[in-house]
Amino acid sequence: MLIVMSNKTTGSLYFWSAHLAGPIWGPFASWCCAWLEMIGLIAGIGTQAYGGSKVLQSIILLSTGTNKGGGYLAPCGVFLSMYVGFTIIWAILNTFALDVIACIDTVSIWWQIIGGAVIVVMLPLVAPTTQSASYVFLHLETSPDLTGIRNKAYAIVLSFLVSQYSLYGYDAAAHLTEETKGADINGPIAILSSLGIVSVFGWAFILALTFSIQDPRYLYDANNETAGSFVPAQILYDAFHGRYHNSSGAIVMLIVIWGSFFFGGVSVTTSAARVVYALSRDGGIPFSRIWHKLHPTYKIPANAVWLCAGLCILLGLPILKVNVVFTAIASICTVGWVGGYAVPIFARMIMPRKNFKPGPFFLGRASRPICMIAFLWICYTCSVFLLPTVYPIEWDTFNYSPIALGVVLGLIMFWWLVHARKWFKGPVSNIGT
Repeated sequence: MLIVMSNKTTGSLYFWSAHLAGPIWGPFASWCCAWLEMIGLIAGIGTQAYGGSKVLQSIILLSTGTNKGGGYLAPCGVFLSMYVGFTIIWAILNTFALDVIACIDTVSIWWQIIGGAVIVVMLPLVAPTTQSASYVFLHLETSPDLTGIRNKAYAIVLSFLVSQYSLYGYDAAAHLTEETKGADINGPIAILSSLGIVSVFGWAFILALTFSIQDPRYLYDANNETAGSFVPAQILYDAFHGRYHNSSGAIVMLIVIWGSFFFGGVSVTTSAARVVYALSRDGGIPFSRIWHKLHPTYKIPANAVWLCAGLCILLGLPILKVNVVFTAIASICTVGWVGGYAVPIFARMIMPRKNFKPGPFFLGRASRPICMIAFLWICYTCSVFLLPTVYPIEWDTFNYSPIALGVVLGLIMFWWLVHARKWFKGPVSNIGT
């Protein structure tokens, strides 16, 4: 972390946007990118906290019985306490336990590779029956009784959300390019490698779950063994209980999944604090001096860490009243995080060719078409993430992400127009070149 804080720029996309947009539009581009990325990362902490809480809720339920057998299903208040607890633990680790985080990062890699491989291989083998390939690849289940969605085209549009939400691990590789030797080659390789690993393992995991479904309609039944609250938990329970007549195997697999959320939360908190530090260093956040301040002993932006944790907790408070909180938080996360990538991509598309100096890792003539495809895809997915996922729209099913994003981004742009554009210059160096 000491390396990060003494780095020339810190902020990855934030710096890229300023560089690619040029001296005139660079400040505005970096302003938009940094705020989008910061919003996405803070919401990203929330998605990990919510996912981890949901898995822990299922572990406790199956460990104490089942929904049918007197098991304990954590109510909204306890669930929110889990959510807040994870967020605080991650903030503490990122403030006082940097050595532990380094160890956690190493454990996380092997945990997810080995644990993910075990689930992908074992689950279809344990399941009493498996679905056919035609069901997995061709069948479309809208579950209108649960979602209120009967239009298949709309269901297909929404189905892309899972894959887009899961494709954000490469952001860590992007941050690390600023502290990597031979970053002009190793940085792009790390980003592409992380994308490949996430894509392969994510697809394999989804296939393993889908092939192992026993009764599709029973998965969402509020009266099933997992109370219909977490579909993967019910799939795991059906597989192991159907084969061995107990839920021990399902609990072990859920612990593996829970570990992935926990490790992810540690990493996302680190990334969020880095972006807050970078933007506050350049005066781009209210009370920047507070968030830019380093801990006197550990030399990390502790205030930035706790700002991220506090905002994440506020984002999760609707858990007490709203049933689609995860959808809303995941939407805010993806629109912000992925939307942040749209800024440097768009800047690269419109950048005059004479002003662009390619490095050793260059796509050549294919770069602009690929940028166009990537930009249009980001626009599509960000739009879809703002759509309702449950009908009819009521207070407890309302996806509040469009309002939350609209208010926050509106205030940010208003601040830029009336004041920030007069003094904000984009990323600055901490040390001389």
